[in-house]
Amino acid sequence: MRKKTVRTQRADGEVTYNRILVAAGELFASVGFAETTSKMIAAEAEVDLASINYHFGSRNGLYQAALTEAHRRLINVGDLERLAASTVPATTKLKKLIEFLVDGATGTERWPVRILGREILAPSSHFLSMQQTEVMPKFRIILPILSEITAIPSDDPALVRCLVSVAAPCAMLLVVGRGPNIFANQILEMPREALVEHLYSFAIGGLGAISQQHQSD
Repeated sequence: MRKKTVRTQRADGEVTYNRILVAAGELFASVGFAETTSKMIAAEAEVDLASINYHFGSRNGLYQAALTEAHRRLINVGDLERLAASTVPATTKLKKLIEFLVDGATGTERWPVRILGREILAPSSHFLSMQQTEVMPKFRIILPILSEITAIPSDDPALVRCLVSVAAPCAMLLVVGRGPNIFANQILEMPREALVEHLYSFAIGGLGAISQQHQSD
């Protein structure tokens, strides 16, 4: 009987945690961290203030958790690990990676895109922390894929520059996706396949050029 109670409490706690996380993510994405109060989050999630502190420690802790969750929804490390371990050619892996990013950036759930877009435009200390916990582990999975395509060693600084150059156009989808602007409709309303093909062609062309230059140096 006691074990059943514990399981119920854990299930309820997880539901509350996720409800707070999503409510906070939507508010942070909409009005920003500075303008979002704990009272606003509690009202949106239909919980008391004590629940926020219990699950996240503070509003800062909640914002950090929302950023982390947003990045995981954009691209999941498990998906990357399975992709890297597959036997398909490295160029196919690159295209699949871009598909992951396009799907995450153009999906129906907008708060992860908008909160990350805010941080790209105006990085905070929270974003720097997320880079260590979420971005860098994923970059380490991607680097060997780019190394195979370019024949540039994974520890060569030139490959890091390649990674940034591949990621940057995809990251701009997050900025475009934040709200109305002169590019949003033209880009986000493109067929998924056309957008993926454009970003892939841009990336593979640049990687090929850098590879040739690197081999001739």
